[in-house]
Amino acid sequence: MRESLVQLQARDTGRPTPQLPPSPGRDEYWPLFAGGSWSPSDHVAAVTDPDTGDLVGQVAMAGHAEAEAALAAAVRTMEGPRWPAGERAAVLDGAAERIGDAGETFARLIAAEGIKTIREARKEVARAAHTLRLSAAAALGPAEAAPPADDRPGTAGWRGFVHRQPVGVVLAITPYNDPLNLVAHKVGPALAAGNAVVVKPHERTPLSALLLARALSDAGLPPGRLSVLPGDATIASSMIADPRVRFVSFTGGRTVGARVHRTAGLKRTLMELGGICPTILMEDTDLDLAVPALVDGAFGAAGQNCLHVQRILVHRSLYAEARERLIEATTLVRGGPKSREDSEMGPLIDAAALQRVSGLVNNAHDHGAIVLAGGDTDGPRYLPTLLENLPDSADLSHEEVFGPVVGLEAFDTASQAIEMANRSGGGIQAGVFTRNLEVAETLAAALDFGGVVIGGTSDRRSDALPFGGTGNAGHGREGVGYAAAAMAELKTVLMVPTGP
Repeated sequence: MRESLVQLQARDTGRPTPQLPPSPGRDEYWPLFAGGSWSPSDHVAAVTDPDTGDLVGQVAMAGHAEAEAALAAAVRTMEGPRWPAGERAAVLDGAAERIGDAGETFARLIAAEGIKTIREARKEVARAAHTLRLSAAAALGPAEAAPPADDRPGTAGWRGFVHRQPVGVVLAITPYNDPLNLVAHKVGPALAAGNAVVVKPHERTPLSALLLARALSDAGLPPGRLSVLPGDATIASSMIADPRVRFVSFTGGRTVGARVHRTAGLKRTLMELGGICPTILMEDTDLDLAVPALVDGAFGAAGQNCLHVQRILVHRSLYAEARERLIEATTLVRGGPKSREDSEMGPLIDAAALQRVSGLVNNAHDHGAIVLAGGDTDGPRYLPTLLENLPDSADLSHEEVFGPVVGLEAFDTASQAIEMANRSGGGIQAGVFTRNLEVAETLAAALDFGGVVIGGTSDRRSDALPFGGTGNAGHGREGVGYAAAAMAELKTVLMVPTGP
């Protein structure tokens, strides 16, 4: 019988074997995962439910000794024998299967330590399993094609080959809003490319990443290929600067991202830094389809999502009807305990986030914006909020809110919609509702975003396609196959005849 996902070996930790809490409030100890072993540490932090304040678990926090052990194990692994692609794929497929088998366990953990309702958490679990399956396929991807090497006079008989090799030790720094799937989006491609990876999960939501490590370990992951180190920013900074780390993958805000970039120096990086995502409603939009999608994109995960719909640009001929429908739909969004099946929106991650969102909305109101719905707090939640007449002088016009707040704006022509959407100076994705293919193609070409969703909101993503932003929204592209390629080195082998 296969070992349980959550059966952490007492012989590795020297502590009682922890069991995953089935609901918030259980005092469980979670060791960190360093170089293939479950290890305690001298420092333990409480992981609490942001909705209730209940204790979810006690987690071992990495210090410099644990970070050194993880990096040393990763380097030893990379200096050892090459990890065959077939074995990489088998481990990733096996972990995906284990996540599927324990789906409800994963979902309840995501909901307990983070901001998602149980229904949102279940969707994340399914996506994480899919991400690992895509990673398994990437491990078995085709060899790199090389052009002819005998392409100029004097090169007759030359032959060229291009080999894809692991980049080395990858450091993955992940956010709290998708504590399982965004970890899978970094770990899966890194392992698919044959690397060793060290994960520094967000300090508020480290347990989902540790449970993913258990799934990979149970699936046969070789020791040293993965470490998961809960810890603070100091530990992350020291590892970013460490010369043994060859690649840094970071998802988070632009201010922290700029610091990561400076600290990384000449290291290769992949950075997703968020931004303001608009969705455009052209005059032929079917509001029966668009309004529910907009509400989901604006208030899902309480707006704590890099693809969150922050601006809705509506053709003036539809504005009055869209405004009325959106006000009604916004007021009907159900908040409530995350474990309740009918809850549609959870809390913000902490009091600081609540204060920040409140401050942005208050600032917008002070500058003349009209609050059509919401605009206030409800315990740890910020009410779903719809604004209009948001002036350019308001902070919310230039900052990603990362909360359940969306602004409504009118436009008259496609050119005006493009100009309005592009004011943010680059972004990750934009959405477009139109039934006119020519208009769709025009908008897709002109919008300054890494992706454009036709027939949906900005809050839609294929885990297989390239994903990232333009301008200050980041650089490089995730999307499993693309991230795996970024986490590899291309080595050229040129064979020149030496005989007659």
